This record gives sequence, structure tokens and C-alpha cells, in this order.
Amino acid sequence: MTAVPAEEEGGGRPGPREQVAAAVGLLDRPLTSYYLVLGCSVMLLALGLTMVLSASSVQQLKATGSAFTLFQKQAIWMAIGLPGMWLASRLPVKTFRAMAYPLLLLSVVALAMVLIPGLGRSVGGATRWISFGPIQIQPSEPAKLGLVLWGADLLARKERLGQLTEWRPLLVPLLPGAGVLVLLVMLGNDLGTTLVLLTIFLALLWVVGAPGRLFLGIMGLVGLLVSILIVVEPYRMQRLTGFLDPAGNQLTTNYQGIQGLFAVASGGLFGTGLGEGRAKWDYLPHAETDFIFAIVGEELGLVGTLVVLGLFGLLAYAGLRIARRVKDPFTRLAAAGATAWLVVQAIVNIGAVIGVLPITGIPLPLVSYGGSALIPTLIALGMLLAFAKREPGARQALSARGPGPVVRALSWLGLARR
Repeated sequence: MTAVPAEEEGGGRPGPREQVAAAVGLLDRPLTSYYLVLGCSVMLLALGLTMVLSASSVQQLKATGSAFTLFQKQAIWMAIGLPGMWLASRLPVKTFRAMAYPLLLLSVVALAMVLIPGLGRSVGGATRWISFGPIQIQPSEPAKLGLVLWGADLLARKERLGQLTEWRPLLVPLLPGAGVLVLLVMLGNDLGTTLVLLTIFLALLWVVGAPGRLFLGIMGLVGLLVSILIVVEPYRMQRLTGFLDPAGNQLTTNYQGIQGLFAVASGGLFGTGLGEGRAKWDYLPHAETDFIFAIVGEELGLVGTLVVLGLFGLLAYAGLRIARRVKDPFTRLAAAGATAWLVVQAIVNIGAVIGVLPITGIPLPLVSYGGSALIPTLIALGMLLAFAKREPGARQALSARGPGPVVRALSWLGLARR
């Protein structure tokens, strides 16, 4: 008896295997990375703006008389950052390389200014802000982008000259340069940003192909450094002991973490409903920044948290896909460094909220409130979009796509040619 093909059994419809093969085939298209980065970024931004409004509405209504205060500020930061992302997506690679050294130098100067009494401002035990009247800037955020660009440019030049076969050219001056940034951030007692900077440094070494023994040695030094930072600062030691003993000090050290867990647990499968959460009513500190994921879990439930995790997972896949497919060493290193920065920061933030990692006080990229973090993140994502256009076949696919929606809209109004 002759077997009937799956297409004929379903009346011409493809079977499950064919559907899976077609779905997997979509991931092999030239513009897959481009659309994944763009789509995930837009969806996380939209979710973040919505959750900032929900998480901050009660506190801002009490403090300013308007529930929309932080929402409006975040919208302004987005209005500034999105054109920056669009511009970065259209820049050539040589422009990013030219930005590397100036941005790193400006970051070092700004981080040093944070430590000047009268300019630096402390929040939650960490001195990480510069105050210029009503405007506050967090220099450690653009420093992440500066380290990515400078480290990628430095290692790409050394790779072209064949100087990466020994450990000394591999680490000098990358290690001292990264060490200066880490030292300045450490002096401001910002452990979370220190971990992200060290992650970028390790990601660059990994991608450039550092020997396993050297890489493990550097990781050991990083672990020792982080341990020292925790031991010498009492509030960090309290956070660590609170993480190891979550049942103790429920009204002091562990209060924020416990309230965050309560918020996530009370959301159930589908959540209490957007805007209907109870944690933001003076129960959960910093609900719109460090613990906004807890508000997502409470109001949107397990489904909402899985959507956030899925979007960051797709963003990680897209960034690593770009790093794997591009040919230029600088592009490969910068894409991997930026991806490691965003994804590890998201993991650390979410891990702290759900109690699997100690609380470090770093925001959830694209979702938490804060312009100093949002704008460099959007520029980094624009850089990934620019790199995605350099994947094999991407430029041809973009050219065959025809005019974009903006050009089409202008042509309908008679303001542009088709």
C-alpha cells in the first residue's frame, strides 16, 4: 500500500513537518536579524512606557498632583532616543569606529566628575549621577557603549596586525582601559554597572578567541574583585546575606525583594489587569525602575513575564546571529559586546526580582524608567540594525523591498517621488 504524502492527506495543506520547516526557514532569511532587533526593541519600548505609567502613577499623583509625570518624562526621552536609534542604523561602520575613543574619553571625564563633591549625587548608596540643576545624567550608561566601541576597535586593529597570539598584546591596553572605567564606577559604589562593564570586557575576550587558560584566569580575577567589593561595603554584604537568608529581616534588608516576589506571585497566569496592581501603592520601592518586572508579573501575570523573556531571548539570538554572520572583525566584536551588555543586564535585573540573584540596582533595558539608560541603549540597538544590514544578502534584500512607509506616505501627499 502506497503512503499518501502529508500534503495530500490534508487536502493540499502542508503537514506539521513542513510547517516547522517553513518556520525555521524564516530564520535563514537575510533580514531576519534586522527585523528581530527592530521588532523586539519597539515592543519592549511600548511595554516599558505603558508599565512606567502604571508603576509610577500612584506615587506621582501624591508627589506632583499628576499621575503622568514620569510617563511624560519617559516619552520625552523616547522622542530623543528614537531619532538617535534611526540615525545610528544608517551610519557606516567607520563612523562607529571614529566615535570609540572620543566616547571613551568623555565617559572617563564624566565618571570622574561624579566623584566631585557638589556635582555627584548619591541614590540608594551609590554615587552615579551628575546634577546640572534640574537635569541629572548617569555617565556610567554611555560608558558601556564607549567600552563596547573602544574595545572592539582596539581588538580589531590588533587582529588585523596579527598581534593576538600572545596574552600581553591581547590584554594591553584593553585591560587597563576597562580597569579605569571599572575603578571609577567602583568608587561610586555602583556594583551593578561594574558587573555589566566586566561582562562586556569578558565578552570581547571570548569573541576574539582568548586562550581558555587566560580567559579562566581573568574570570577568576573578576570573581575575586566582585567578592572584595561585596565584603568591603556593608550594604552590599547585607544584600548578599539577605539573598542567602530570604526569610530574615523581612521589614528591612529583604523588604524590597520580598515585596517584589509577592507582586509577581499575586499576578497568577494572566495578572490582576493593567493598572490594577497593588504593589505600587507604597508597598514596593522603586517599582518604576529596578523592580518594574515585578509590576509586569503582577498586572500581566505569567503570560506577560514570558513575553518579556521571549523578547529578550529573540534580541539575544538576533545580536549573536549578527556577530556570527558579519565578516568585519570590528562589527563582530561590537555586536557581541552590545548583545552581552543588554542581555546580561536584563538577566541580572530579572534574576534579582524573582529572587535567584542578589539585588544590584540596575534597570531593565528599554522597560525601566530613566533617560540616561534609555538613550545609549537605543543607540546601541541602532548600531545593531546598521550591522544587520551588512549580513550576507541583507543589502540586496533591502534594495528589493522598495520604498519604506515614510517615503510611501510622503508620495501619497505629493511630497516625494515613489
